[in-house]
Amino acid sequence: MQLTVDLRSDTVTKPTPGMLEAMWSAKVGDDVFGEDETVNALEQKAAAIFGMEAGLFCPSGTMTNQIAIKCFTQPLDELIADQTAHVYRYEGGGIAFNSGVSTRLLNGYRGIITAEMIEPEINAENIHFPHTSLVVLENTVNKGGGSCYTLADIKPIAELCKAKGLKLHLDGARIFNALSHTGDKAADYGQYFKGISVCLSKGLGAPVGSVLLADKEIIKYARRIRKVLGGGMRQAGFLAAAGIYALDHHVERLKVDHSHARILGEELGKLDWVSNVLPVETNIVLFDTVQPAKEVLAKLAAHGIKAGDTDKHRIRFVTHLDVHAEQIEYLVKILRDEF
Repeated sequence: MQLTVDLRSDTVTKPTPGMLEAMWSAKVGDDVFGEDETVNALEQKAAAIFGMEAGLFCPSGTMTNQIAIKCFTQPLDELIADQTAHVYRYEGGGIAFNSGVSTRLLNGYRGIITAEMIEPEINAENIHFPHTSLVVLENTVNKGGGSCYTLADIKPIAELCKAKGLKLHLDGARIFNALSHTGDKAADYGQYFKGISVCLSKGLGAPVGSVLLADKEIIKYARRIRKVLGGGMRQAGFLAAAGIYALDHHVERLKVDHSHARILGEELGKLDWVSNVLPVETNIVLFDTVQPAKEVLAKLAAHGIKAGDTDKHRIRFVTHLDVHAEQIEYLVKILRDEF
């Protein structure tokens, strides 16, 4: 029997019955007036989890990241990030468009950069150079195959930023996946970052939304920027309720997604038509194929399996809460028998 297995992204999940019930019963108000108590509760909850003062609920992680960059920079500034960073590659040129800021790109290992790499790229005060003001990290790194920073990796970067007067922002699109893998505590993150973006609509399974975390003054200004960007939602508590439910019920189960990803990574490593599999740490599996990726994807699609290519010979599988054990078993059988 053919099954459908959608591994294109962990953004394709549907709300669970419990999440739908939480959304249906949410108490709502007008969030632009600050009167939606469910949105307020989500913002407070997320801030407390990461040891931050306040939060701002937004429609997307792109918006939370772009608001943070706007808060932490001025036109003619420059930020430092890895060359694979989502804020640079997948946010529509928003760094330049929204903030008038240039980007200094580094070549980290699977997207992970270090203080030693960052320090020589900080510009001296000189009218010929943009002013370096911000460092952006991504955890987990999408283009790195779900690679993770540990707090031990982050600490020296934060210390360098403090010493040099730079802000440090975290694109935490899959931060709970990283925490599940490393065993670090979310509450310890607040001491290192000026801003943290936490996505609720990827591995946690909420239909919409990310929360920007920072201190109260930054969030006050961020709320103004959100309004300008068109992100001021009204009775958004129906969406925020899904985020609260996700934080309460879907964090621990991320280990299941990671286990499924490891099974796929191990199986792919045995196949002669797969030339390379990146180390699998979380829920993203990146692998290289001998034949063009689009040909492999077409064969998979014929068996009800959806995935995406990230390069001419590279394919990405992403496991999530709508991918179950029997679907993984089915996919493994297809990979073994049909290629």
